Formats: sequence, C-alpha cells, structure tokens
Amino acid sequence: MNLTPQASLGARGYLGKVSTAAALLDLLAASGRPYALLDHPEAVSAEAAAAARGTPLEIGGKSVLMSVEKLGFVVLVVGSDRRVEGKLLRKALGVQRYRFASPEELLALTGLRPGAVPAFARPLFDAELVVGEDVAARPEIAFAAASSTRSVRMATADWLAVARPRVIPAFTGPATP
Repeated sequence: MNLTPQASLGARGYLGKVSTAAALLDLLAASGRPYALLDHPEAVSAEAAAAARGTPLEIGGKSVLMSVEKLGFVVLVVGSDRRVEGKLLRKALGVQRYRFASPEELLALTGLRPGAVPAFARPLFDAELVVGEDVAARPEIAFAAASSTRSVRMATADWLAVARPRVIPAFTGPATP
C-alpha cells in the first residue's frame, strides 16, 4: 500500500463553500502525514465499507454523531467491529444522558448522510471528536472520506496527530451479528 499525501481536488460546494470532502483532503495533505485515498463501490454500512475497501473490518472507524448532555454534539469514532455500550459511554464521558443524532441533525451539522461522516470533527464540523482507548491503540484506521464511495486509510498514530480527538476509556462492546 502506498501511503503518501494526496493532493486535494479543491472541489467547491454550495455557495462557494469548500465541500467537506475537499476540506478533509486539504487537512490531510497539509498535515504531511501519510495516508491512502481509496475509491470503492458505494457502501453505507461498516461491513460493506470494509468489503468494498478490501480491508479488515477491525481497522474500520465508524463515526457516530451523538447529542450528549453538557457537551452538545460529539462525533464518536467506534471500531467497525464494535458497538456503543451505553453504561460504558456514560461513565467514560461522565454524563447520564445522550442520544443518537437524527438523520436531519446529522445532515444539518455535517452536510453528510449516514455512512459518509469521516473520523473528524473540528475544524470540519462544530462538534467534539471522541475515541476510545481501544480504537486509539489499533495500528491502522480506515474511515469514510465524506463520501460513501471514498475512504481514507492511515496509521492510527498519524490520524490521532491530525484529528486530535479526546481519547477516553473504551466505551464499546462486541458488535452483534
């Protein structure tokens, strides 16, 4: 796998605003950190994305937008082979209440549909980025590149340096088939 910075296409979105995909690629390119940009057939589930990318499910990082008391919107990066455990999440964040964002809230905040949200938050979205220690300790991560047909694959250490998430105790359990 060739992990070299990719040039952004600089695509412009509605009303001249930089698209989320272009902003993500600009951020990655500016970081100087190596990554691979993978084009693949449309995939909206973690399993489908792993198959389309030709990567193990275990390296996938799915982004889940949550509304969390006291914190507002938070993008959780969850291992694609895992699921959020409510009790663990509440303890790790020190909160009692949270809920998954609605598709309308997701679209309003990110401009994206479910399955296309990258493992990033600020400066792309006005939300905090949070990842569990379990995902942060993995050697590699692959995630949607603001598209259901394009993904990014990179070393987790490089992703941590660029995305700068808050790392908290693990808050997930095994995914159910």
